[in-house]
Order: sequence, then C-alpha cells, then structure tokens
Amino acid sequence: MTEPSGSDNTKYSYKDAGVDIDAANRLVERIKGLAASTARPGADGALGGFGGAFDLKATGYRDPILIAANDGVGTKLRIAIDAGIHDTVGIDLVAMCVNDLVVQGAEPLFFLDYFACGALDEAVAEAVISGIAEGCRQAGATLIGGETAEMPGMYAENDYDLAGFTVGAVERSEILPREDIVEGDIVIGLPSSGLHSNGFSLVRRIVADRKLSYADAAPFDSAQSLGQALLVPTRIYVASVLGTIKATGAVKGLAHITGGGFIENIPRVLPLGLGVELDAGAINVPPVFAWLADDGAVATREMATTFNCGIGMVLITAPADAQSVADRLADGGEAPVELGVVTDATDTGRVKIKGSFNI
Repeated sequence: MTEPSGSDNTKYSYKDAGVDIDAANRLVERIKGLAASTARPGADGALGGFGGAFDLKATGYRDPILIAANDGVGTKLRIAIDAGIHDTVGIDLVAMCVNDLVVQGAEPLFFLDYFACGALDEAVAEAVISGIAEGCRQAGATLIGGETAEMPGMYAENDYDLAGFTVGAVERSEILPREDIVEGDIVIGLPSSGLHSNGFSLVRRIVADRKLSYADAAPFDSAQSLGQALLVPTRIYVASVLGTIKATGAVKGLAHITGGGFIENIPRVLPLGLGVELDAGAINVPPVFAWLADDGAVATREMATTFNCGIGMVLITAPADAQSVADRLADGGEAPVELGVVTDATDTGRVKIKGSFNI
C-alpha cells in the first residue's frame, strides 16, 4: 500500500485523536443500573440500543395527545464544572423539560439525554447521569436512552454540555390551558428551591465582579459553599401538580416560571385581553435573590423578568375552587401561596406587580 505523501509511517487511532470508544462503552455499562431504576409501565428494551422503545398502550390512555419538550441547563453548567459538583445538574436537566410538559397537563413518559464533552471522564459523566436518573424518578419518567459524544476540539478537555428531550401524554379533552380562564380567577404560586436554571449568566457576572470563589462560603448562607448554594437543583412539580389536576379537575392553566420570569411566562397561558396582578409581598423570597438584588444592584422589574424570585410554578383556578386546589397541593407536599388575580389587560403590561419583593 502506498503511504500518504509526507508520511513518517506513524499509525493513528481514534483514541490518539482524543476519542476513547472503550471508555464510552464502559460508561454505558456503569449507567445501566441508573436507567433501570427509572423503569415505569410502558418501558421496554435495554439501554445501549440504537433507539429506545416505549409501549404507549401500556399506559392506559384512551385518546392521548403526545407532548414533547427539550431544554438544557444553560450556564449553570459552568458553575458545576468550575465547582466540581456534577450530581445535581442532571436533575435540573430533567426538571426544565418535564415542568414544561406538566403545564400542558401532560404526564412525562420517557426521557433521553445528550452528554457532549471534550474528553470523557467516566466518573463525571456517571455523576451527571445519576442526577438525570434521580430527576426521572421524581418525574415518573423512564430514562429510555441517550447519547454520549466525545468531541475534542469542540469542547475544552474538562468541559461538557447537556441537552434533554422528553415526551409525555395527556388525554385530548384534558389539555391545558383551558379556554375558560376569566377575569377574577385566582393565581396560586408554588415555591422554588432557589434560582433553578435561569439567569446564571447574570449570576456569574456578579460572582466575577465581586471576585468570589465557588469554594467560598455563600454570602447569603454561611452553612454551605457558594457553589453548593447556587447549584441547588430545579424543583420538579410533576407529582404534586398532576395529582391536583386529577383530584380537583379545577386547574385552568399553569405557567412554568423559567427564563423571562413572571413577566414573560404567565401571559403565555392567558387568553388575549387578560393579564394578572401579583402581590410581590406574598412571596417568601429565598435569600439568594436578596443577595443578587443587593450586590448586583438589580432592579425589581429586572429581577421579575430574569429570575423566578421564589416561585417556580403558577396555577390558575376559579375563586370557588382556590381553597380545594390549595389544599390538594398542600397534601402533595407543596406550600401554595395566593399570588393575585387574573385581570383585564391590554397586550402591553399584562403582568402588574404590586408591592415589593421581600428582599
């Protein structure tokens, strides 16, 4: 065989180029137990095939509509990588996807992940996927498959990125939001666990400007490091919210408070001509938001547009049903807060916030 021009007879391999197929195969074996721990009715097939199988008939739906969602974790990953804490961002990944399903009344059925890195560190990848499995267990979804991509030159050696994909189902007649949301309906909020997975480019800017390390004690909670405090995972609202929808039949609409905060997310579920008036003082705001507002000099409107400010999920219900909905949420482990009411509104200024956040 003729050697390539200029060859010094060096023999190259994929591993020499930075891709270790053996490591990827070992990772699959290491995470099979994690995937198995998320099994639910309808799950079929073993991890490692070309595709994941799911038997929709086994779930018992009569006239199902499939709802799909995908998302990532954003620059919160940068903090996880820099802090060396990898076992929580997988929960965030699942949460950001399944919370977007439940607002449409859908039950998450299965989840797939995409893990891309510069050089595969099996321990780091396993830690991340352990978080994904935990998120799936919380959501009642099966981890049906995924992809691990080792891409030297695309990512720095210690960097990785995540994407998640989920599919759920809802009976056609039960899709949310309902069309009967009217002026005077009650807005109920469910507490967040903190920042969830939004606004971290601003958070990181404030951390850098204050010359803080993620190993330092958190300025707002000396009992944990700043990295630990910022990486508290996004809450998954699937069990409590679906339980309330099914038990009461009184939930008219839901909004997942992610990027865009109250200002952009709540109008997405309201009919044209309607808005909401919210009482900022009703919210028990976690200390991390007070620190951001003070140290970053972030204005109130900017806080409400960028962050969840202590509320991760919003429900809308009729006044006559508000107490029963709140009681069922409490039975499901939530601490519901009456935030305000649905109002008449123009296309601009559909979210009005009265009072001040307790920060």
